[in-house]
Amino acid sequence: MSDFATVDDVITLKRPLTNDEREKVKNLLPIVSAMLRDEAKKRGKDLDSMIEEGYPSMETAKSVCVDIVMREINASTTDDAATQISQSAGGYSLTYSPLTPGGGLFIKRAELSRLGLRRQRITSVELL
Repeated sequence: MSDFATVDDVITLKRPLTNDEREKVKNLLPIVSAMLRDEAKKRGKDLDSMIEEGYPSMETAKSVCVDIVMREINASTTDDAATQISQSAGGYSLTYSPLTPGGGLFIKRAELSRLGLRRQRITSVELL
């Protein structure tokens, strides 16, 4: 089993990397690829077999892998990434909501959907 993306893919799809970032990306790619396979396994699917059968495509898996790796690289190189920041002047207030409160790698629901790993539920609501 190989990684879904390479360091060159990250550079091509996102941006040039510093030497430190290259090393981090090189170490993160196998971890993220394993995480994606584990998520598929949790749902009773084999991601590698799914890719061989044509859905999702290898390019989609590569894109998701690159997105997750770059989210981690961007969050750890500069200020922590945030979902929301608020500031006030008169009452000396600052509110900060980090993107990853506990830190670490995570996979978004949208990324799981792109890989065909989100289960859809059919529900009904009785009106009476």
